[in-house]
Amino acid sequence: MNQYPPLYTHPQPPRGRVKRGAVALVAASVLGAGALGGVAGALIGTDHPSSLHPTIAQNASGNTPTDITATVAKVMPSVVQVGVRTVNSQGVGSGVILSADGRILTNNHVVAGAREIMVTFADGKTAQAEVLGADPGADLALLQAKDVSGLTPATLGDSGDLKVGDEVIAIGSPAGLQGTVTTGIVSALDRDVSIPNRGSQGASYKAIQTDASINQGNSGGPLFDTAGRVIGINSAIYSPVSGTDGSAGSVGIGFSIPIDAVKSVLEKIE
Repeated sequence: MNQYPPLYTHPQPPRGRVKRGAVALVAASVLGAGALGGVAGALIGTDHPSSLHPTIAQNASGNTPTDITATVAKVMPSVVQVGVRTVNSQGVGSGVILSADGRILTNNHVVAGAREIMVTFADGKTAQAEVLGADPGADLALLQAKDVSGLTPATLGDSGDLKVGDEVIAIGSPAGLQGTVTTGIVSALDRDVSIPNRGSQGASYKAIQTDASINQGNSGGPLFDTAGRVIGINSAIYSPVSGTDGSAGSVGIGFSIPIDAVKSVLEKIE
């Protein structure tokens, strides 16, 4: 099956009053006209971003991977790109594999209103997918990829053990650039995130804040700890500076849904 082409459109981010103690956010997915999100075209350097693959770096000796590179090599097969077509738009987000037979977790705002969903795996293979269940208020959706087997499920961690300053790794498809890896730390915990009206209802949750670069297209992708366990689902960014066309980018303030909260939602929608 053909992969979706990269998208360079710049729709307006969601607007609205933000309650006290919350942050103004932009959905961290890249979508076409008539949908949420956007991406600065100047950041794109290729017409085929999905063909790019991360390079696993070596240390100064040239032969022994660092802890981070070893973790990335281990978890990369569990991360997918999620391509979506709706009536008026198309877009791309990210997701993480939960089972060998193709259950995939992503953000609800990535797949809301989708008429067609195409998942691209780390090895470049693709599969159609459907929504098994969703919780718009928690901004989570569970997908089922069709006719797949032998996938590599991610290991879910415990976000209750996180501390400010812990190292984290984000992997996803910012701007459609599949397999992009960024690193950082947990900047804060229990941030009160509220995003108004994503087409049906708003989403709100207590979030992990991180300075690992998260951009539009990272939505639904995993935030890992250095042991390779998923401790959050990347969902939104704070971007005080944006273009006149609504484009927004990372300023080092990203937000992830804690995996403990995700587990509770999965029990309801599986």
